[in-house]
Amino acid sequence: MPTSRTAPRRILMGVVGVVTAMTLTACGGVKTTSSGGGDGDYPSGNIEFSVGASAGGSSDLISRALAQGIAKELGVSAPVINKPGANGALVAKELQAAKPDGYKLAVQNASLFTITPLTVSPSEAVKIEDFDVITGVSRDDYVMATNPKSGFTSIDDMKKAGKTIRYGTTGVGTGAQLASALTFKTAGIDATAVPFDGGAPNLTALLGNQVDVSTMQIGEAIENIKAGKLVPLAVFSKERIPYLPDVKTAIEQGFDVQVTQYRFLTAPKGTPENVKAKLLEAAKKTFATEEYKKFNEQNSLTPMEVSPQEVIDSLQKDASTYKAKLDEFGISLAG
Repeated sequence: MPTSRTAPRRILMGVVGVVTAMTLTACGGVKTTSSGGGDGDYPSGNIEFSVGASAGGSSDLISRALAQGIAKELGVSAPVINKPGANGALVAKELQAAKPDGYKLAVQNASLFTITPLTVSPSEAVKIEDFDVITGVSRDDYVMATNPKSGFTSIDDMKKAGKTIRYGTTGVGTGAQLASALTFKTAGIDATAVPFDGGAPNLTALLGNQVDVSTMQIGEAIENIKAGKLVPLAVFSKERIPYLPDVKTAIEQGFDVQVTQYRFLTAPKGTPENVKAKLLEAAKKTFATEEYKKFNEQNSLTPMEVSPQEVIDSLQKDASTYKAKLDEFGISLAG
């Protein structure tokens, strides 16, 4: 069995990421009952997972790995559908309007609830109170990286460049945008954001030298960093990341910027308690498998398999902290 992170991730993509709406099935065959069909015990049909980002990024990979595990545990199929746009807001709105019967789920990003509301009007903001949280899933730290052709090796190098830095992010209202904007503002670097719909196109643009630097989840960048195709400039965690132990934090480089991403499984508000209990049990069994633990390690993910209330508490705390930071520096992510 391969021991590197690169090969297993390619295997995962080959198995569950080639077709955008691929059906993940339990051993023993495909169940073709339509979603929500029948009056039997839940689940009696397919459970659809929606992803608010492009195929190939962290949100997509995490959703597919969790869907595969839950499908196996519950003995049904779990099609995964990519619907990128607005940092996951399109999927969130669709999920919010769906029937609360447990047949439509989504792994959602913290940034949609902690950062995106700072970029849109109150009426457009997505609120966690409009969903049922099933469980926390994992945490994903951010790294700012550059193409080796830029010559940058640190945040100070960009400051000395004496030019406007074009930086890619995974979208407007994302942690990648927030971390970048705070860094450039505190460092006094003139910079322009270039938002993409998800980690995959953001990474592609950086590898193609279409932007000077990009901020993305570590799992999306680490293979190319280790291969020498990207140069890491900073991570935005409180302390250095075990997956990239030689990369200094922004804080170490003199810039008080700390931003992280985490994800959690959600269902429409009002989903029956017995349905949520079955989904939680299936998720916990998935988390406990060696296959899923290895997936986390291979994709540089830190487990955050916490209760719904702990997820909600974290969201509220982060939303308050990020707003205070933006107000302090006079930054508008929307502009």
